[in-house]
Amino acid sequence: MNSKELMHSIIQRIATGPELSKSISLEESKQAMEAILNNEIDEVQSAIFLIAMRMKRETMDENIGILMALIGLTNQEQSSVENLVDLGDPYSGYNRTIPISSFLPPLLAELGIPTVIHGLNSVSPKFGLTHRQIYQALDFDVNLNTGSAKKRVEDESIGWSYVDQSQYCNVLHSLVPLRNKIIKRTVLNTVESLIGPIRGVNTHAVLGYVHKPYPPIYASLAQRSGFSSSLLIRGVEGGIVPSLRQKGLMYSYYEGVEKDKVDIDPKKIGVIQELRAIGVPKKLEGSAQQSSLAKYVSNLGLEALSGDKGMFYDGLVYSASLILWHLGREKSLLSASEKVRSVLDSSKALERMKAK
Repeated sequence: MNSKELMHSIIQRIATGPELSKSISLEESKQAMEAILNNEIDEVQSAIFLIAMRMKRETMDENIGILMALIGLTNQEQSSVENLVDLGDPYSGYNRTIPISSFLPPLLAELGIPTVIHGLNSVSPKFGLTHRQIYQALDFDVNLNTGSAKKRVEDESIGWSYVDQSQYCNVLHSLVPLRNKIIKRTVLNTVESLIGPIRGVNTHAVLGYVHKPYPPIYASLAQRSGFSSSLLIRGVEGGIVPSLRQKGLMYSYYEGVEKDKVDIDPKKIGVIQELRAIGVPKKLEGSAQQSSLAKYVSNLGLEALSGDKGMFYDGLVYSASLILWHLGREKSLLSASEKVRSVLDSSKALERMKAK
C-alpha cells in the first residue's frame, strides 16, 4: 500500500463522526505523518487528517506515532553535557500575559544547569507572543542551526541557547501555513514541544499544562521521546510558569513513572502577588503591536535578571525553584528559591543572556 492509499484508508476510518470514527495504530499514524511531512499528501487530505484526529481525540499510540515521525525527520544533536534541561513552552505563544520563561535559560545556566529552549515565530491557535520574537528584540540570532546551538549550550560561559523549529525540523515548520488555515489546535501543538532538538547524556523536559488529563500523556510522550525525566507544571496559558497568586500543582516523572505530585504555594517561598501573571498592557494588545510588546517584555526581563524586584523577578524565582527541586539540586523549594534569588541579585545571569 503506497502513502496515498494509506491516507485514503485512514481518513475513511477516522473521519466518520463522533460515534463511528475508529482509531489507527501507532505505525499507521507514524507512516501517515511521514507522508505529510515528505509532501506526499495534498494539503486538503493533510488538513482532514489533522482535524479528524483532533475531533475524535487522539489515542496515546497515535500521539506516539506522530511524535516518532517528527523525531525521525529532525536534525537532532547529541551534546556532551551530563544534564540538559529542555524547556517546552507552547509554540503558539502568549496573548493574555507576559512570557517570563524566555529569561529562564540564562538563569538556569548560571545555576549550573545547561538549558535549551525552542519554538517558532507564530502559529495557530493563539498567534501569540513567542520566544523567537522576544529573542529577536534582544538581537539574539534566532536562526542558529542545531550544531551552533549545541556549542552555546556546551560553552560553560554561556550554557544555554534558543533553537528554532525552522532549523531543527524544517519539514514540520513548512506546515505552519496549513496549520494557520486550520486555525484550531491539532496534535502537532501537543507533540512538537517534545521533539528535543538537542540531547544531553540525560535530558529533562519541563512542560506546562492546563487541563488535568495532560500530565500522564505528556510524561508518557516524554519517556518515549527519550527524555530521562519530565516536570509538568500547571502554568499560566499552558506555559511553564505557574500562577504567582494562587496554589498550583506540579508532577515530577522519572523514566515515565510518577515520582511526586506536589501542591505548590508561591507564598511558601516568599512570592506574594495580587495578580497571577503580568498582563499585556492595553496599548500593546493585538498582533499589530507584537514587535513593540516583544521589546517591552525584553526590557522587563533584563531588569529582572539585573536583580530588580517585581512580578517578573518573582516568576523567575518560582519557576527556576521548581526545576532545581525536580532535578534534586535542592531538597526544598524554599532553599531552592534562596539560591535563585542570590543568583538574580548578583546580575550574573544577565551576562549570560547578553552572551553572543
